[in-house]
Amino acid sequence: MGKSPKFLSPLGLSLSKPHAQTARVCYISAMAIQIIDGATDEAIAAWIEERLLVALGASGSDIAISLPGGSTPFPILTQLAARPLAWNRIAVWPGDDRIVPENHPASNTGRIRAQLEPLGARIVPLAVGAQPPHFALVWLGMGDDGHVASLFPNTDPRADDPLPVRRLAPDPLPPEAPFERLTLTIPALIRCDALLFVIRGAYKRALFEAAAARTNDLPVARLLAANHAPVTCFA
Repeated sequence: MGKSPKFLSPLGLSLSKPHAQTARVCYISAMAIQIIDGATDEAIAAWIEERLLVALGASGSDIAISLPGGSTPFPILTQLAARPLAWNRIAVWPGDDRIVPENHPASNTGRIRAQLEPLGARIVPLAVGAQPPHFALVWLGMGDDGHVASLFPNTDPRADDPLPVRRLAPDPLPPEAPFERLTLTIPALIRCDALLFVIRGAYKRALFEAAAARTNDLPVARLLAANHAPVTCFA
């Protein structure tokens, strides 16, 4: 029998077919956005592990990453937590959070802390006035209205926002999480080596592609237009 086919990952490393899945690349200006179809949570965790291993190997010190909240990331984080990463060298910032106590079920920081702090990660809660670092990886989700982090359409997020962290309120408030928010702004989110999106469903896939093509002016489109880092989207 012949050898199993190999594919190049976004980092130029060889991945087996289950990790690579099916990739289609579209181009925005001089930047490629890679859309990867049908990836399992395990495959996404393997991609993140690869990215973090490269970042840790290239850095003489600790690195920082930003993670999303919501329901999608935590099964992937469970897969990632089982992998041998030097979590004691990784600072983890939520991309946004609801203004609730950490022990509240709606707290992104609380859920991230419960999953990754026992592994040695340093969890950094958001606060007005905080100065986020350059991130090795920023992982984002995207809402049906095109919001990223807690940058909802009504908040008019700007690529030239002078503040890295803002307190704001979505309007309307999402019924599943009717709270004010703290969020990283577009300049803080794109100050990174790589952007990762994990989105689910055909509607969000089409919305993301429209934003990538700059045919809408939703928050995700504004972020992608301002961004210069490589973008990978698992859809």
